[in-house]
Amino acid sequence: MPGMPGMAMGAGHHVPVLDTVGAVGLLAWAVAMWLAVAVLAFVDRRGRRAWLYKAGLTVIVIGVIGQIGHLAEHVAQAGYWIWHPEAPSWMTPWGTGLANGFQQIDPGRKTLGMEILHLVGNFIFLAGLAAVMVLTRRARATRTRWWGRMGVWMQGIHGLEHLSLTVSIWLGAKEAVGLSTWFGQLTPGPGAVTYRVWWHFWANVMGSFIFAMALWHLRRERGEIADSFRDAPVHPPVPVDALT
Repeated sequence: MPGMPGMAMGAGHHVPVLDTVGAVGLLAWAVAMWLAVAVLAFVDRRGRRAWLYKAGLTVIVIGVIGQIGHLAEHVAQAGYWIWHPEAPSWMTPWGTGLANGFQQIDPGRKTLGMEILHLVGNFIFLAGLAAVMVLTRRARATRTRWWGRMGVWMQGIHGLEHLSLTVSIWLGAKEAVGLSTWFGQLTPGPGAVTYRVWWHFWANVMGSFIFAMALWHLRRERGEIADSFRDAPVHPPVPVDALT
């Protein structure tokens, strides 16, 4: 976001090792999540395996943890705006540190680190929702799958928004190009900051609500979903944990 503290790095700016390690770790987290989703989807298509149910739940839980941190960052930004509506955009100290770590990819592109940080955060969230879809591939009538599909669509669009913002800055645009910036046409200042802060805040709140609903129904329908991973279904369906 324009004017965000910690985003303008000069060529000689020193970035703490912890910020670099944090950025690399967050990127590795996102890559590992998507690799896990891909492996789960591949193995599941080759046959039913009861262990895939627990493995899928693990990926989903890790996605929830990531989204809690991501949402907390946006809540903090919105809270800061309420107290300082005319101030430049703000990030938490840990968010700024991670963004500075990513900024080292190209220090000359102002705000690139921040854009990459939010892009990675959104793809961790999307991976968690994708795992819901893998988990319910054979349980298509469940409400869990309905909410999961809605989440994938919404978060997929949100992820494309962040991809556009990141790529536009990387390619040298003066302002990030996306829906949250009116495709780069918003004049930098309090108005642009206000629009973007609240645009992403509500997008994350809505996405988190959808994810929460998917998890709520997953808990209620866990017997039916777990049953879809067994070669010999159990009647009435019961969760895997009840049989192990």
